[in-house]
Amino acid sequence: MKVAVVGTGYVGLVTATCLAESGNEVAGIDKDARKIETLLADKLPIYEPGLLELVQRNRREGRLSFSTDLGAAIKNARIIFIAVGTPQSATGDADLSAIWAVGDEIATHLKSVPPGPHGSRVIVIKSTVPVGTNTKLHERLLAAGCSHLDAASNPEFLKEGAAIEDFMKPDRVVVGVRRPEVAEVMRELYAPFLRTERPFIVMSPESAEMTKYAANGMLATKISFINEMANLCDRLGADINDVRRGIGHDARIGFQFLHPGPGYGGSCFPKDVQAILGMGRAHGLPLDLSQAVDRVNQRQKQLLFQKISRHFGSELKSKTLAVWGLSFKPKTDDIRESAALTLVDALLEAGVTVRVHDPEAMANVRAIYGDKLVYVDRPYGAIEGADGLAIVTDWQEFRNPDFEVMRRLLKTPVIFDGRNLYEPRTMQSYGFTYYGIGRAGDKPLAGT
Repeated sequence: MKVAVVGTGYVGLVTATCLAESGNEVAGIDKDARKIETLLADKLPIYEPGLLELVQRNRREGRLSFSTDLGAAIKNARIIFIAVGTPQSATGDADLSAIWAVGDEIATHLKSVPPGPHGSRVIVIKSTVPVGTNTKLHERLLAAGCSHLDAASNPEFLKEGAAIEDFMKPDRVVVGVRRPEVAEVMRELYAPFLRTERPFIVMSPESAEMTKYAANGMLATKISFINEMANLCDRLGADINDVRRGIGHDARIGFQFLHPGPGYGGSCFPKDVQAILGMGRAHGLPLDLSQAVDRVNQRQKQLLFQKISRHFGSELKSKTLAVWGLSFKPKTDDIRESAALTLVDALLEAGVTVRVHDPEAMANVRAIYGDKLVYVDRPYGAIEGADGLAIVTDWQEFRNPDFEVMRRLLKTPVIFDGRNLYEPRTMQSYGFTYYGIGRAGDKPLAGT
């Protein structure tokens, strides 16, 4: 099947590549010429494990192409995905200007192009958009004289760092359509990914749009809940890891997203919770639980700095702190809404010298902070001579370091572990002063 994907950001590039891998002829389109030049040079504008190899193979075998020419790329496409950004606006609502711009441009190019031999073309919104967006796109297409174009919704449920696996082996595929014939076209496209009897769920476009927000809102709620319980454990002397095991084995709750830390970030949860609140405001409906989830998360992002500030007190300004992990989660270079940047901002404002390391996100952080930070290519180099270490992102390479080496390199052996990577008693035995999240009361375990 001939497919076009408008937008070669995280969602669009993964979608285009995986659809090409299943045998479709896919064109990826972006107005950003630099992105297209990067892709045509067999490089990626983002970091995602396993993606580069798939892009290179499918380009080499002629199934995947990239272009800035939307008109030429969509001319023969049966399905056209819109996967452009919908960033949070100044009011907190989703900015849909790119959706409308692409929809109008598609209509301009296809207005006089008759339906293909297999029937009408399908314009699929893959971007995360507020409920009602698909209907508005459908109305715009009709107003532009494009009654031969169907508008559908197909929300994505990809985790950065595991996006290829998520696309190839989805928990489910959700599509929102107005006609059963459109659902069958989408079913045919996704058939190669549903061989393990994963459900293909058909609903209205409005329900599909809401499903995406409800899923992310639920996951964000779990994160904020476990963080709030961790903070209570800090005050009461309980260990959140024990509590997490105690509740996670309840099949109704489960372990996923019950990991205490410095708060959720990234391109989805913060923006989508705000969009949920925005939809509530627009309809005069108070959403107290979603509001609380957001408030808990904003407070949680301040927690590591609060622990650091309490530990050093008035001497903080003269200190040098190392920060391990800058991306909002491991296996990505995405720093959007990262808790690490909240910590870095607070440290800089307090006059602290900050030495940072991240396996993938350093270039993105340097583009924002310039020479305000000291960038170090290796984890041990970042802590050399530092007065303490804050761990914000749980990259695998941070999980089993040489504690003896760390003890020697740090000027003062204190660790603020925002991901609970280490066992407090182990750290005590190596002589560290150790702060976790909800591990052993508000007071740290001090080394000898």
